[in-house]
Amino acid sequence: MRNSLFIIIIVLLAASCKKDNYAAPGTSFKGRIICQGEAVNVSQGEVFFELWESGWGKRTPVNVAIAQDGSFSSLLFDGNYQLVLPKGQGPYLTLPDAASHTDTMLLQLKGDRTMDIAVLPYYMIRNAKASANGRQVTTNCKLDKIITDTRAKNVERITLYVNRTQFVDGINNIATQSINGGDIQDPGNITLQVNVPAVNPAQSSVFVRVGVKIEGVEDMIFSPVIEQKL
Repeated sequence: MRNSLFIIIIVLLAASCKKDNYAAPGTSFKGRIICQGEAVNVSQGEVFFELWESGWGKRTPVNVAIAQDGSFSSLLFDGNYQLVLPKGQGPYLTLPDAASHTDTMLLQLKGDRTMDIAVLPYYMIRNAKASANGRQVTTNCKLDKIITDTRAKNVERITLYVNRTQFVDGINNIATQSINGGDIQDPGNITLQVNVPAVNPAQSSVFVRVGVKIEGVEDMIFSPVIEQKL
């Protein structure tokens, strides 16, 4: 009985060691979510896409998070994947893949790969600029409507966000100012202003960007982050 128990323990330890010795994923897959070559800026870590790997009995996707500047990076195993942008993820629509003629892209990884993923956003924020007068920060930008057919959506609001760190969005901010979509007079010339509160410890600059909330779309689209001296 004692010998049998010893053999069982040895077998379990061997199986555990074999499992622990599997190589970690080491193939780099990175790129950007883009529209006409320009990165689509989103809220940090709130938007993702899925990678489904072929050849495994249990099919569970790898969720790849998109950074606020539209970039992504993931370590994977070599293999064949299906890349899926889930419906309702991101402030954009997907584009049919040229190879599959569907919303699913066929991705082959055999060594590191860099690839941008083109999408069709409802809007893009162009030419965002910032300035400061004391602790009052002003931004100016152009709102470019990309989708103009029956799939088009209206703007719910446009918001100026300010934060003390480079991560700036609806959650990460110390000051905001919004204009309702119906109150935008000229989409080609939108100005927003906000007073930045004092922070402790004091700092000589803040981080600024503009976000657009689209009616019926959860995720916002943003301008690039601007570091603004006070």
